[in-house]
Amino acid sequence: MPLYEYLCRDCGMKFELLRGMAQADDPAPCTACGSTRTGRLISLFAAISDGKVVAGPTGCAACSSHSCAACGLHG
Repeated sequence: MPLYEYLCRDCGMKFELLRGMAQADDPAPCTACGSTRTGRLISLFAAISDGKVVAGPTGCAACSSHSCAACGLHG
């Protein structure tokens, strides 16, 4: 089951939920205040293949740089 990230529009809390893909965009009760005025966020991810980080077009999830060479964590 995928892990989705949500933001509460009432209290500003970010939280994660394991939900089926069919329920991803359904209202999710905030874990802090219980409000259902929440929205799903676009989440960044990184994958490791053969010991190397495979990142999206904006760099890896380990840092805010657009180049893994900048943070020195991955080669």
